[in-house]
This record gives sequence, structure tokens and C-alpha cells, in this order.
Amino acid sequence: MTSLHSGPDSIYDLLGIGFGPSNLALAIALREHGATPHEGTGPRVGFLEKQPAFGWHRGMLIDDATMQVSFLKDLVTMRDPTSDFSFLCYLRDRGRLVDFLNLKTLFPLRVEFHDYFEWAAARVGELVEYGAEVVSVKPVTEDGEIRYYDVTSRDATDPGRLTVRRARALCVATGLEPHLPPDAVRSERVWHTSELLPRVAELTRSGASVRRAVVLGAGQSAAEAVDYLHRRFPDAEICSVFAKYGYTPADDSPFANKIFDPEAVDLYYGAPAEVKQSLLDYHRGTNYSVVDMDLIESLSRTMYQERIQGRRRLRMMNVSRIREVEPRDDGVRVTVEFLPTAEREDLSADLLVYATGYRPQGIGDNLGEVGKLCLRDEEDAVRVGRDHRVVTAPNVTADIYLQGGTEHTHGLTSTLLSTTAVRAGEICASFLAGRGLGAR
Repeated sequence: MTSLHSGPDSIYDLLGIGFGPSNLALAIALREHGATPHEGTGPRVGFLEKQPAFGWHRGMLIDDATMQVSFLKDLVTMRDPTSDFSFLCYLRDRGRLVDFLNLKTLFPLRVEFHDYFEWAAARVGELVEYGAEVVSVKPVTEDGEIRYYDVTSRDATDPGRLTVRRARALCVATGLEPHLPPDAVRSERVWHTSELLPRVAELTRSGASVRRAVVLGAGQSAAEAVDYLHRRFPDAEICSVFAKYGYTPADDSPFANKIFDPEAVDLYYGAPAEVKQSLLDYHRGTNYSVVDMDLIESLSRTMYQERIQGRRRLRMMNVSRIREVEPRDDGVRVTVEFLPTAEREDLSADLLVYATGYRPQGIGDNLGEVGKLCLRDEEDAVRVGRDHRVVTAPNVTADIYLQGGTEHTHGLTSTLLSTTAVRAGEICASFLAGRGLGAR
């Protein structure tokens, strides 16, 4: 085991766990305030990421899929419109600024926005170590106070090699985990949508035929997977299974979208618990289990065209649930129940794709025993300050910031890109003030 804290000057002021868009935005904000990975005049900052390179939902980077938020809600613009880490600066650097403006759109292709993220991540590459999976976080006590955390990471290329880094503050942004139904078992023919593109590529390379694919889910990822598989396998039947009567359109109207404004976080944070719950219930249609109207209409047109042509490949199995899944040598048998009549139908499928969303990790999943230092409210949820800092026991002076997993305190935007830049700025300001480093 290698220890990287031989003296006080080797201690990190802040160590980030995870390096997706949220901590990338924080890295940019900190670097703009003089942060370096080494001892110097600015704060010493580092980030650990278990992936071998920057990646954000790579499995769903479908070639024609667009972003669902404006490009102005990038890594920096809402915090500092003059930053040279903006999407517009990226376009200028890539030589596509004029061409993009001529498209007259606020919503870039998802593959392009991912390239923007990679471009920004490369510019702060000295602050992050890839292939470093955090395996434990332990508190360090001095004079009765918990002043540091020792973060142990495993090297992806050499699993036997462990490295320990000591930090005065942590920022946890490990993202969301794919969620599967309780009895679901992944296999070569049973996937989550997070694996869609690499799994399809693997099937194509192997020369395997696909005659029928079943997709479970009613949200954006489900509809995108249905559309993609329908186009990718032109001889296959694609069955979309969901409990609703039809896909629900996403509410992206101007007034509803104000729930994603930075000011809405202030209102939500200070609201009584019952008001917070009401806001979540009222506005779930802006984000959860909803589909862009353009995609709904496209799928509807496809079904109608197939009806005219007499060859129906796109099948909507609405008001239905999957009741049984039986693996077979050449695929999977899926039993679908039509809920109004309880009638069941057995489908012999080559693929079963779960578009069943994502779930935030618990604080104990990321911090282990350190999670016990975090105070909780009457609902047993972690208490978090407005500055995204976890409320800890009185003897803890080492800070923990969260990016994600704070929907109960900060609202719908806690896991979304909408306020990523603003949130990063708030954490940066809190961290600098807490360490007496000040904003420049």
C-alpha cells in the first residue's frame, strides 16, 4: 500500500470522489481559483475516477439523440458566462461555432455534448486520476477532532496496488447506479439501457440474429431504446412493455421549467417538508418516466406506416407488466400480462432490455464508516446544508460535500445538469471560505 501523505504539506485540501459532469464542473471552478494537484499558493485539489477515461452515459450515446437541456446549461455559463470552458468556447475551438449557430437550436446532439465534456476534462486533466476506484474512506482523529479523511483507492490496471490519500474535505459525486427489478438477472441477452450501444455492437460482431426484442419501461431511455433497436434491426419485432396507457410527454413548458432555475433551489430548500413533497409530486413530469414529444410522435408515425404496409414490427404492449423471465440457450422467454384482463402472453425474445432508470447510491456506499458521522433528519435522510455540505457530528471539522443524492433537500435538480455550474460555484465558494482561502 502506498501512502501519499508523509507530511502536512502533502494533504489535499479537497479530494473529489467520482469525476462525472458535476465534479468536472467543480474542478473547473477550483482551477479558476488557483487549485493545483500539488503544494502551492492555491488549494491542493484532486479527483479520483474509477473509469479509465472520462465517460458520461456512453452506453446511450445514440448517434441522433439530442440533449434535453439547453447548451447554455453547460459546465460554467450559469456560474460565469465569461469562462473559456463554455460550450461556445468548445465550438470555437473545434471550428464549428458558425455551423452550430446556423442550426438554430438550443439542444446539441448528445454525442457532441459528450465530446464537450471530454474537451473540458482534458483541460483539467492534471487534477484527476483515472482508473482509481475508491474502496474505503476512514476518519482521522487528532486531539479529539476528526480533521481528515484517509481515502484508499485501487489501481484498475494493478488491483493489488492500493493508494491512500489524506484530505481535509471530500466532495462525493459518484452519480447514479442502473436500477433493475428485484428478480432481474443480467446476461448476454438481458441488459440495462446503460449497456445498449456496446451490447448491440457486440451482437453485430458475433453475427447473431435478432428476431424479437422486448424493452421494459416508459421513460425517455425506454423510448430511445425502442426507436434505436427498431432502426438497428430492420427485420426484428420490437415490443415496448409499460404499465401506462401510453408514453407521457415531458413537461418542458416555460413555467414548469422554472423548477430548474437556481432560485428554485433556494425556495425548495427553505420550504416545509410537505411543500417539498408536493413540488416533487407536481413536477415529476418534467424529468421522471416521461418522453420528448418529438420522439413520441415519431414512434406513432412509424407504427401507422407499418399498419399501412401490413408489416407491423413496432408493438406497444401498454397497460402491461412482465411477470416472468426464463433464460434460454438462444435468448429468453418473457411472459407479459395485460393488466385489465390478466391475460398473459409468452414471447420468445432474443433480447430483453430494462429501461428501468437509475438510483442514487447511499452515503454509506461511498463513505463506509464515515457515513455514520453524518447526521440525519426525522425521515432518516442525510441532513445537508444549503451549500451542499453534509451536517456532521460536532467533533468533525473535515467537510463532506455532496453532488447528487440531495433531492430531499435541494429538489429535482440535484442529479441533473440544469444547475451543475451554479452548484459547483456554491461548493467552491463554501470550500474556499471554510479553508480561509477566499475567492479571487
